[in-house]
Amino acid sequence: MITFEQVSVRYADAAAPAVADVDLTVPEGELCLLVGPSGSGKSTLLGAVSGLVPHFTGGTLHGRVTVGGRDTREHRPRELADLVGTVGQDPLAHFVTDTVEDELAYGMESLGLPADVMRRRVEETLDLLGLADLRDRALTSLSGGQQQRVAIGSVLTVHPRVLVLDEPTSALDPGAAEEVLAVLQRLVHDLGTTVLMAEHRLERVVQYADQVLLLTPGAPPVLGEPAEVMAHSPVHPPVVGLGRLAGWRPLPLSVRDARRKAAGLRSRLDGLHPSTAPAAPTSAPAPTAAPASTAAPTAAAERLAVRRGPVQALRGVDLALHPGEITALMGRNGAGKSTLLGSLVGLHAPASGRVTVGGRTPHRTRPAELIRQVGLVPQDPRDLLYGESVTAECAAADTDADATPGTCRALVERLLPGIADTAHPRDLSEGQRLTLALAVVLTARPPLLLLDEPTRGLDYAAKARLVEILRDLATEGHAVLLATHDVELAAELAHRTVILAEGEIVADGPTADVVVSSPAFAPQVAKVLAPGPWLTVRQVAEALSA
Repeated sequence: MITFEQVSVRYADAAAPAVADVDLTVPEGELCLLVGPSGSGKSTLLGAVSGLVPHFTGGTLHGRVTVGGRDTREHRPRELADLVGTVGQDPLAHFVTDTVEDELAYGMESLGLPADVMRRRVEETLDLLGLADLRDRALTSLSGGQQQRVAIGSVLTVHPRVLVLDEPTSALDPGAAEEVLAVLQRLVHDLGTTVLMAEHRLERVVQYADQVLLLTPGAPPVLGEPAEVMAHSPVHPPVVGLGRLAGWRPLPLSVRDARRKAAGLRSRLDGLHPSTAPAAPTSAPAPTAAPASTAAPTAAAERLAVRRGPVQALRGVDLALHPGEITALMGRNGAGKSTLLGSLVGLHAPASGRVTVGGRTPHRTRPAELIRQVGLVPQDPRDLLYGESVTAECAAADTDADATPGTCRALVERLLPGIADTAHPRDLSEGQRLTLALAVVLTARPPLLLLDEPTRGLDYAAKARLVEILRDLATEGHAVLLATHDVELAAELAHRTVILAEGEIVADGPTADVVVSSPAFAPQVAKVLAPGPWLTVRQVAEALSA
């Protein structure tokens, strides 16, 4: 269905090709997963299939890409629309209408499908993706995860033979991600749809892949069976890392497969506990135990209620954030996580109750004063980026924070090396933009740091570097609140986990207690080694070595 013949893509002024010497075939009715570090060319390769590369993004395409017999160099994206459906990393860039139902119908209208067919497919897609209750909602009023599901649905209604998906589950909660992946499985198995997908959260998707294509900068692409590729891949999910540590062969790709092999490992760990393992290299507190603190809270919400238009987004929230504590905020899409973060930086005035940050009321405090107390990295990092280059953005961040020149740029390099100084922020990948926005906010080192989906678009290595930086900040007394659907990040980093549902806090406690008791939010290692207290591969490795 999809054929690459010696494909290379080079962008203007780039020192090396974005992808080089790709020669492979993806058969009809298979799910092929693209994996690799950030900047390895995954999005470029996907764009070559949909025709966005080179017709829209520019660059020079060498070799030949054919989809269903059509050469993408000779067919522009609009001439492939009936064959290839594309969902990029940014749902908002995908939308062309105002409401959910209109967006689902738009692609079919463009292709001139009959009205009765359009109506039937819209209803089917609303049910498939759990969007029926949102059909009349404005797209701009939806949460990031809800927007992601609408973007995927707008492509599915056209019934394309090929689906090209770039980070399709990155903004989805675990339950919604499973629903989307189940839909993709039905399309592949029952309808013969070919799916080409890039995804950093491999723990969600690798077990569903028929083939895995590993892209590594400076090395030829590797295509093979998922277990074979994961055996030597530099990026892999925790369940594969646990299998490597335990020496399991073949490597398990799912929790179910790992549990079948884990009896011996559970016996070796019997009587051990994560607290017996050596301290982390950062000298940070163990992520399962919050540091004791008698200091006044850095921020607090008391019976906080917030309305967003017709929606009651928060209902009587009580939350105190303490110095040195990292708190993970979790919950379904639309639970109110982003609204709570926005309230802490003054974006939303309370309908009732109160919120304070550093003794100030955020929505009544001048931004120039508030920025010294709290920093927010939003879901869409472009909201923070206005410079003409990475260098300009970093220089402005240093000036705003009264930091030593070069501080922001050093943070960017620490988080994700290799981002060019002259690159325009709007031309960066999703992960690179997020890295730059993180560095801009971290430069000011505010007492309270708020992160909304901070690992979206980040590979495992960049995520590990982010964990180190946030642990260092917590050790220095900063309070950190991160809203995330990344259960592995919460398990690795958070002292405390708070779960929101319908705008109310339904769980609040030490991460190990909260996530292990929740099937939806438990990390892979906890599921494999239950009923033991283990959350991460690092904990297991350190306990075994001790």
